[in-house]
Amino acid sequence: MPLPVLDPALYPAQLAEKIARFKEDFAAFAVPEPAVFASAPLHYRLRVEFRVWHHGDAWDYAMFNPENPREPVLMQEFAAADAAICTLMPRLRAAILQRPALNNRLFSVDFLATLSGEMLVTLIYHRKLDESWEAAARELADTLQIGVIGRSKGQKLVIDRDWVLESFALNDRQLHYQQFEGSFSQPNGNVNRQMLGWACAQAAPLGGDLLELYCGNGNFTIALAPLFGKVLATEVSKSSVKAALYNLEANAVSNTAIVRMSSEEISAALSGRETFQRMQHIDLAAHAFSTIFLDPPRSGLDPATLELAAGFDNILYISCNPQTLRDNVAALQATHRIAASAVFDQFPYTHHLECGLLLQRR
Repeated sequence: MPLPVLDPALYPAQLAEKIARFKEDFAAFAVPEPAVFASAPLHYRLRVEFRVWHHGDAWDYAMFNPENPREPVLMQEFAAADAAICTLMPRLRAAILQRPALNNRLFSVDFLATLSGEMLVTLIYHRKLDESWEAAARELADTLQIGVIGRSKGQKLVIDRDWVLESFALNDRQLHYQQFEGSFSQPNGNVNRQMLGWACAQAAPLGGDLLELYCGNGNFTIALAPLFGKVLATEVSKSSVKAALYNLEANAVSNTAIVRMSSEEISAALSGRETFQRMQHIDLAAHAFSTIFLDPPRSGLDPATLELAAGFDNILYISCNPQTLRDNVAALQATHRIAASAVFDQFPYTHHLECGLLLQRR
């Protein structure tokens, strides 16, 4: 498919098609009417990556046509990007063109913004970066009031810090999230906030303790933790665990433990098949788990995790792939029914759709 046409007039009909497809896909499971959370039709992406297309002494931001990957699509702005990114794009380009140490063999530019107004820019090169690059990058950061990172093969030079701090209000709380450059964070900030709100609304009456798999930087963990007695969350990425621990402290969440474990490992630990040094400080017997929260990769749940989930009264499941979600729901159909559903349009003008289900024991 070519790059999508970002026309707000087309958006409602495109979203309606996605919702209809979701209902059709899950009709066999008696899915309740989904809550629908639309995106802003423009300026919704907080993370954007561009190639740099050089021509003579100048360059432009570029993306590539998926139907012809060698064909660059040059752009002065990108209407899907957060408004702050769009405002920064021409200023950054002009500032780099004025500084040969930054312009020389620049290959790509990545932007990471937040709803709270922070900005981090990563400049990626096909050359080794030196002191002259660092001096020019520091000047750039001061001039534009942004964070700057330089990358080349085997190199990463950080001006000030390699993360942003996201902050926003949710359910009378002000939440704070450290987001590292290069690590996963939700690209559509406003839809993410709606996802958190829906998940909290489903979790509020459940009680007991929570087990969360694939917790990332604690995006859902921080929001859900006050609704449960205790929370045990797992994640395999070192940088995400580091951010999650920071976020627990930044949000004064004291009832949550995070361990660096895969879903297969936590399944083995909870079933008693294996013991792990990393869980020495966790008293599993002291937890009264009522709910498991899942936000897995596109591949969905492996058989061991499906077996683990089937043992919980409540399964709160966020999915970025309706097809694998449908397969997982089919596998759980004998023990659980769908009690609530939602769709979250993180990626307007594409076929992608995030889904949320609350499954409860029959």
